[in-house]
Amino acid sequence: MAVQVNIAEAKAQLPSLLDQALAGEEVVIARAGKPLARLSPVESMTQRRPGAWRALRIPNDALFEPIDPDELDAAEIKHTDEFGITVSRFNEPMPYCGGSSMLLRSR
Repeated sequence: MAVQVNIAEAKAQLPSLLDQALAGEEVVIARAGKPLARLSPVESMTQRRPGAWRALRIPNDALFEPIDPDELDAAEIKHTDEFGITVSRFNEPMPYCGGSSMLLRSR
């Protein structure tokens, strides 16, 4: 026999509804009395086959090597101006966009 529940009931009773579905009972989730989804057990779990990156091997020592300071600055979006001062791009003021209504600032 099929059990039909609305979305709110399904949200509140999901663990018990999953148990019912695993026991072989049909569980239908409905909105305004119209069936939307059916809970059913997965037939069998299959092992995932390796994909495109299966041959990728990263040597352990590559993960622990110190990073070049220039590469670190590039990763942190920093730049050095003509006076040798390093500034983060995240801390720069926002550019003027033309009118106070166009100026966007995060609060």
